[in-house]
Amino acid sequence: MTIHQLSRKNIQALTPYQSARRLGGRGDVWLNANEYPTSPNFDLTDRTFNRYPEPQPQGVIEGYAHYAGVQPKNVLVSRGGDESIELIIRAFCEANDAVLYCPPTYGMYAVSAETCGIACKTVPLTADFQLNLSEIARRLDGVKVVFVCRPNNPTGNLIKRSDLLTLLQMTAGKAIVVVDEAYIEFCPEATMATELANFPHLAIIRTLSKAFALAGLRCGFTLANPELIRILQKVIAPYPLPVPVADIAAQALQPVGLAQMQRQVADTLANRADLQKNLEKLPLVEQVFPSETNYLLVKFQNGQKVFQTLWEQGIILRDQHKAWGLQNCVRITVGTTRENERVLGAIKSI
Repeated sequence: MTIHQLSRKNIQALTPYQSARRLGGRGDVWLNANEYPTSPNFDLTDRTFNRYPEPQPQGVIEGYAHYAGVQPKNVLVSRGGDESIELIIRAFCEANDAVLYCPPTYGMYAVSAETCGIACKTVPLTADFQLNLSEIARRLDGVKVVFVCRPNNPTGNLIKRSDLLTLLQMTAGKAIVVVDEAYIEFCPEATMATELANFPHLAIIRTLSKAFALAGLRCGFTLANPELIRILQKVIAPYPLPVPVADIAAQALQPVGLAQMQRQVADTLANRADLQKNLEKLPLVEQVFPSETNYLLVKFQNGQKVFQTLWEQGIILRDQHKAWGLQNCVRITVGTTRENERVLGAIKSI
């Protein structure tokens, strides 16, 4: 048998998640991964590399709990938000269970489920990118985990809070509802963390990758009730965060680091407003969708031509043409003023 044939059948059939780096490209303007365009500066203060790190580093847990307005017992730290997705599936899904998600949305929900051999059910968002609650209710049989990205990637909009509350009510005692808040710093008032006390089956995913400008750190969090956190602690790796990662994450969650993050958010929101205004003036642009994030979803007359033309010029965007309902759409991360001007100039020249 070949090595391929020796692998699990579901892995043989799996199409891996196409991350920004996996897609490649030779660019000098990288606007395809929703990263902050510049890196913050932190110096390592903990150099005890000869010892294993804490299983859940206290400084990081306490810092994030204080920042998120919850108790340390409500926080689990992981290797990015992506690990949290897989931990929840591994902890709660049996072989005959399913997860449910609503495309167009983040692709790792499906990939993580398929990697674990768990079936996926999809209920597409409505035309205005909201939950189809009646169809979700109809398809909940056998579903153990429901994923909702809010703000949603790649559309950039907020799922209605009232709809999420309805979803939580209809799934009580039946399934875990995971609200992915990777972009919540750009609209902090919309967080569902205030609902943790009301819904024991609610889990919230957070990250330092976006507004904190620490995508290279790979540090994420799950916020949930203590019982759910204890279950995830059973399946997480013994030492998920390396010492240097925990060191920098703890610094980022101190007052100076939080103030820096808030300045980065303010800069991003200002640049997003300018980019949206200028994109809407371009004749090739059919629509710029409203956004509560650090990126814009743009529908062009010929989105694939725009994407390919800019790719050849070293401006790397994210093609969404094959995503559910997003024909001719391109996702553009908000960059620096110079990067945004490069994008606008390149589109004008087509």
